[in-house]
Amino acid sequence: MPSATGSATGRLPFVVWVLAAGTFLMGTTEFVIAGLLPEMATDLNVSVSHAGLLITAFAVGMIVGGPTMAMATLRLPQRQTLIGALAVFALGHAVASLSTSFTVVLTARVVTALATGAFWAVGFVIATTAAGPARATRAVGVMMGGLTLANVVGVPIGSFVGQYTGWRGPFWALAVLAALAAAFVGRFIPRTERRAEVSVRAEVRALRQGRLWLALGAAVLIMGGVLATYTYITPLLTDRAGIAAGVVPLVLIAFGIGALGGTAIGGRLGDGRPMATTITAAAATALALLALVPASNSPVAAVVLVFVMALTGFTVNPVVTSLAVRFAGDAPTLTSALTTSAYNTGIAAGSLLAGQALDSSLGLTGPALVGVVFAALTLLPLIALALSGTTRPSRIVSQHTDADGPRAADTTVTTTR
Repeated sequence: MPSATGSATGRLPFVVWVLAAGTFLMGTTEFVIAGLLPEMATDLNVSVSHAGLLITAFAVGMIVGGPTMAMATLRLPQRQTLIGALAVFALGHAVASLSTSFTVVLTARVVTALATGAFWAVGFVIATTAAGPARATRAVGVMMGGLTLANVVGVPIGSFVGQYTGWRGPFWALAVLAALAAAFVGRFIPRTERRAEVSVRAEVRALRQGRLWLALGAAVLIMGGVLATYTYITPLLTDRAGIAAGVVPLVLIAFGIGALGGTAIGGRLGDGRPMATTITAAAATALALLALVPASNSPVAAVVLVFVMALTGFTVNPVVTSLAVRFAGDAPTLTSALTTSAYNTGIAAGSLLAGQALDSSLGLTGPALVGVVFAALTLLPLIALALSGTTRPSRIVSQHTDADGPRAADTTVTTTR
């Protein structure tokens, strides 16, 4: 039987891969609507820009759900929390699939996002605890890989299936898969209780660092830039670039491959030169989005630039996430949740403003122009971080498991610029 707690061979415990599968489902549901937007708008009798609120609503739910659930579940059994989150996730998709009301679908998206926030908040702690301190970063990388893989596989497949079954088909599939994931979690997550070794007061007190908020600000802006464009990429590709609707899922695959590559590049280069990596990548993202405005008349140029914006934009993500957690010192749980909230704040703001730009005189190129502004503004907090001072060590409290249950251990990490 696969071990839930790892082994001495250096392999990650099986539970980490189960959690990665859960993040794959949740990443798919967050972004699959980008490929289903015209169909959903028609079926629910709303405009395409109004249907884009379904992405915004999920992001808002994650903004609230991440830190709220991180604190609310701090002392609850991990296994029950994850099973409950997946059950709510499945139920939310079932309700949305059965409804013809935009309001009901929108509400279901918010509730589903809250469940996703709970899963992420608890899942990261379980993954790092099960993997142990020597493999904690790798375990988190695998979990985030599930999210990125959703853009490569889940979103394009969901978009492709939706063109033949309607948007409800992918929603039903996600509901069933989430129920199966809950069963796997029930089977492989250890039946141990959580107790918090770091108090809520300590978690909040550690958030006073200015450097932490600069890193979170960069996370907001870079994700806002990329997702402002990505949310409305389907009408740009079909109505302006002249790409057939049936080919759009292939373009989404190109976006996902770029995102996966960017995450890998950021993880590899970010340890040695975090600020040089992020500043270069953010500037390249702004330039790619700016080039997309005039070049989107060309199908080939549009596809290439969609790939490039994903590659460069997602290069920033693992670096600023790592910096935020390091800057937080002894508040890793709340900070991990706040990082997720930061990305979703960018998604919410970017998609909302992009929808307004789409309805304005800017038309189909409006979302890309909004993305340019967001990506360019990302340079401000990154440059401020680069100029913020000398290298300083940060203390991170990580949880480990022994015979008596979880315990806290201090790890000193040198934060580089």
